[in-house]
Amino acid sequence: MNKIISKAILVNHLNETIGLSKRECQIFFETFIDILMKSLKNKKDVKIVNFGIFKLRQKNERVGRNPKTKIEFKISKRNVVKFKASEFLLNTINPVQSNLDEKS
Repeated sequence: MNKIISKAILVNHLNETIGLSKRECQIFFETFIDILMKSLKNKKDVKIVNFGIFKLRQKNERVGRNPKTKIEFKISKRNVVKFKASEFLLNTINPVQSNLDEKS
């Protein structure tokens, strides 16, 4: 089942685990997101230990094509955000199986 974790769910979880008021948790979360966005806007990578790294990548101008009409158009140069998960995160969501499991 795909369950979306919304901002409200995250704020409630922070409230329950940290014990700060919901308003303080909301300010904390919004400040974190604001720092992340400002850093990327200033072309700085954001590394969160045991989670991953957010990097800004510039895509060059290129020609695109509408798959239905086959009409070509120019896609302008733009920035995109790339996320690379840390080894710790990857190992947490994909536990390493022992050699015994592989031989079975």
